[in-house]
Amino acid sequence: MALVGLLLALQPQHGWRLLLWHGDHRWRADSTAQAQGLQAWARSRELPLLLDSWERSPEQRPSEASARSWRYGRLVQRARQLACRRVVTGHTASDRAETLLLHLARGSHRRGLASLGRSRLLAPGVELVRPLLGFCRSDTGRICSDLDLPLWLDSSNQESHFSRNRVRQQVMPVLESLHPGAARRMARSAQQLAEAELAQEELLRLALKDLEIQPPAGGLEPALDRRKLEPLQRANQGQLIQAWLERVGGRRCAGRILDGVLDRLEERGSAGRVDLGDGWRLHWRPPTLWLSREV
Repeated sequence: MALVGLLLALQPQHGWRLLLWHGDHRWRADSTAQAQGLQAWARSRELPLLLDSWERSPEQRPSEASARSWRYGRLVQRARQLACRRVVTGHTASDRAETLLLHLARGSHRRGLASLGRSRLLAPGVELVRPLLGFCRSDTGRICSDLDLPLWLDSSNQESHFSRNRVRQQVMPVLESLHPGAARRMARSAQQLAEAELAQEELLRLALKDLEIQPPAGGLEPALDRRKLEPLQRANQGQLIQAWLERVGGRRCAGRILDGVLDRLEERGSAGRVDLGDGWRLHWRPPTLWLSREV
C-alpha cells in the first residue's frame, strides 16, 4: 500500500499508466474478504485492479515456494496481456535482510546472498522493479499512516512454520536491538554483493575470451585451453569453468562434481569425463576441456 501511495503521488509527474494486481492465495479464511475490501478501495479511487485467485487441487499443499511461483507466473501473464513493460513490487530493505539471512544459513553462493535486487528480467520484455529497497518496514508503515492508506494485515505472517516468519519475528528484532538499523545495512551489503557479482561476471567473460579454443573432434561447444587454465588458482579455475558451462551449456556444475574435476586437473596429463545431467558431459585431456551432449 505504501508503494501504491507513492506511485500515485508521482504519477502526475511521469504520466505512468498504473494498474494494480492482487493475488488471493486462498489459504486464509479472511483472504477473500480482504481482497474484496481492497477491490472496493481501488474502485473508490478509480484505480484499475486485477484480482486473481489461486485455483489449486485439494491435494496440493500451499508453500511459500509454490505461492511465489504462482504469483510471478500470473504477473507475467497479466503484464503481457496489458502490454506492461514493468512489474513493480513493494519489497523493502527488511525483506532483503531476511532473504540474506535465509540464504546465508543455507550456505548459498554469493549469487544467492545478492538476491532480491533492485531489478531483474521477469520474462522477455517484462522487467521486475523493486523501488522500495531503501525503506525498512517501519518506514512503509509510517508512509501508510501519513497518507491515510488502509491496511489489510496478513494473518499468515504470524504462523511460525514459515521460515521467513521465524526470521522476521525472532531473529531480526534481536539484531535490530543489538545494532539499530541492521536491516538497512544488511540490505546495502546484499546490494554490494550484487554489484560485485556483476563485476565478477564481466571479468570472467573477458578472461574466457583468452581461454576458449576450437573444439576437438566430437565436441559440440567451444573448448577451453587447459594449458592456460592449469596455472591459475583453484578458485579461479572453478569460477571460469562454471561461467563457461553456464554460457555455453546453460547450466552450472554441482559443487561436489566441480571439486572432483578440479582434483583431476591437478594431475598433469590426466584424461576423463563427468556427466552433468540432461545428456551433457564435460571431457578433459591434454590440452583441452570440452563439452558434448547426447540428444
